[in-house]
Amino acid sequence: MATVTFAGVNMEKDVTVYAVAGDTGTLLALAKKHAIPIPFQCQDGECGSCLVKVTYLDAKTPMAIDLTEKEKVTLSINGKLTKELVEAAENAHRPPPYRLACQFIVRDETIRVQFSGEPGVEPELRK
Repeated sequence: MATVTFAGVNMEKDVTVYAVAGDTGTLLALAKKHAIPIPFQCQDGECGSCLVKVTYLDAKTPMAIDLTEKEKVTLSINGKLTKELVEAAENAHRPPPYRLACQFIVRDETIRVQFSGEPGVEPELRK
C-alpha cells in the first residue's frame, strides 16, 4: 500500500491518503478522489498545470520513476527536467523531483507531494 501525503499552500494542513497496491490510477486521480486541490487543465501531460514536487520518505528504492514521453517534453520545456535528470531516472533509477500529477503512477511507496495551488507554478516548500 502506498502512503501519499499532500501538501499544498492552499490547504489548511497536510493530508495523508492511501493508494491501493496494484492500482494503475495517476496521482491526479488519487488527489481528485480525496478532494485534494491540485490544479489541472488538460489531464494529458501536455500543459504542465499539475506540476508537483515528489519527495520519497522511505528507504526503499523509488518505484514510480518512469517518465512518459509527454512528461519529459512538458517538464523540459518548463525548465524542470534537464538532460542529466532524465539520464539519472532512466539509467540510475533516481526519479526527478518534479513530476506531472496526471502522468505519475503511484506505487508501493511513501511519498510527500507538494504543489502550489496555481497551475504550473513550482510549489513553495512548507515544513
